[in-house]
Amino acid sequence: MTVKPDVAGAEPHYFEHPGIDRALGLCLALGAEVWVLRDRVRRLETALSTAGILDVDAAPDPSEAERLVSAAERKAFVGSLLAEIAGRQASRGPDAGGRDG
Repeated sequence: MTVKPDVAGAEPHYFEHPGIDRALGLCLALGAEVWVLRDRVRRLETALSTAGILDVDAAPDPSEAERLVSAAERKAFVGSLLAEIAGRQASRGPDAGGRDG
């Protein structure tokens, strides 16, 4: 994998198709976020369990209202990820003076 020359000021790209670079960047960013969230949840569960506030194994199932809120938030989150990929691709298109997306 080699860095290919690009328009001055534009993000470098490593693969033939710039969409692969964007998808890889998205995966790496999400992976970092997952790791941070896992670590925070683990620390919170440990602290709450140690304080006798939470029995991690006895957490109740979510209510129908909580499921609906979660589904709506998940849909918005996925939409924002897909919009980010499409937005970068559009901003790097030939009309924007960047590489073809």
